Amino acid sequence: MHAWPASEVPALPGQGRDLRIHDTATGGLVTLDPGPVARIYVCGITPYDATHMGHAATYNAFDLVQRVWLDTKRQVHYVQNVTDVDDPLLERAVRDGVDWTALAEQETALFREDMTALRMLPPRHYIGAVEAIPGIVPLVERLRDAGAAYELDGDIYFSVEADPHFGGVSHLDAAAMRLLSAERGGDPDRPGKKNPLDPMLWMAAREGEPSWDGGTLGRGRPGWHIECVAIALDHLGMGFDVQGGGSDLAFPHHEMGASHAQALTGEFPMAKAYVHAGMVGLDGEKMSKSKGNLVFVSQLRREGVDPAAIRLTLLAHHYRSDWEWTDQVLEDALARLERWRAAVSRPDGPPADALVEQIREALANDLDSPAALDAVDRWATLQQDSGGTDTGAPGVVSRAVDALLGVAL
Repeated sequence: MHAWPASEVPALPGQGRDLRIHDTATGGLVTLDPGPVARIYVCGITPYDATHMGHAATYNAFDLVQRVWLDTKRQVHYVQNVTDVDDPLLERAVRDGVDWTALAEQETALFREDMTALRMLPPRHYIGAVEAIPGIVPLVERLRDAGAAYELDGDIYFSVEADPHFGGVSHLDAAAMRLLSAERGGDPDRPGKKNPLDPMLWMAAREGEPSWDGGTLGRGRPGWHIECVAIALDHLGMGFDVQGGGSDLAFPHHEMGASHAQALTGEFPMAKAYVHAGMVGLDGEKMSKSKGNLVFVSQLRREGVDPAAIRLTLLAHHYRSDWEWTDQVLEDALARLERWRAAVSRPDGPPADALVEQIREALANDLDSPAALDAVDRWATLQQDSGGTDTGAPGVVSRAVDALLGVAL
């Protein structure tokens, strides 16, 4: 599966700062020191509908992580998956009377278009669950053969008790885990499971549903969590720098994925930091496909909204915060974009070196994009009120905003 084209990231004078970011597993800020190559895995979409603002906010957060790392002169090895076979996708295809593979291809293509328009840096490896199945099967066999998984009516389940570190990502109690498992794709009430929280690794073939050769597992398809584990281990290995996604992935997805990987390898941790973006709401509820309360990136683009304004709307909120999409937040972003473009269009302006460092400092401090926007606002106001004599300043500001914030002025 191919990703989307990369937009050029301008080089800036000086060098960026190491990133301090909130780690869900430790509950506090950690300073990441990835070495010359930073490794990040971000969970991708299940392609049964278009990209909404919740998706965009999540991918914007981890795009900022990459930009901070690139500014420190590191290479970035970014991997993202596509869950291109899953119950919601199959159910939507049946509802709409379309082939599930065609639906997945259509929505994945639209996602690529949205990511390109928003200037999100593409992953080096963009892997679909279906193409990962040949690598998933042997991992499930290894877990079963090691006693970390068991069969139940042809399905294979992971035993959470196989990982002594289980619970170390989300730090939820058993009751909360059981509730979220039921809400987020698990089956805690299925009779015969050793532990209600045990997640499925391999689903035996069901009539009328797609299935693949599972070797000694029999025909079937993979569970959700093992998909990401197989892709991450194959392309990044254990101990990669950041596992990213929305806050609704901390449990069960990232918790279970960490336990799968740790049971497979005997190493800990799977990722050095588990980083989670907040939820975007609409009309008082979290924006989600299941509820249908969605604002789509593609629809805004069709209406003629500048993608740079969409991105500025996302940047105006700290990545870990939950916030509400309204017409007003978009109008504020459009006005900000107009002010900034007017400021950098002038032939000279106030010196920009301090501004570049302010943006760097803000982003290095747990991706504080609102503080970075405030710094650019102050420069633009000074430019408007009193101008300046530095002929290179507008160009430096434009390149810094592009390189660090992903906004083209």
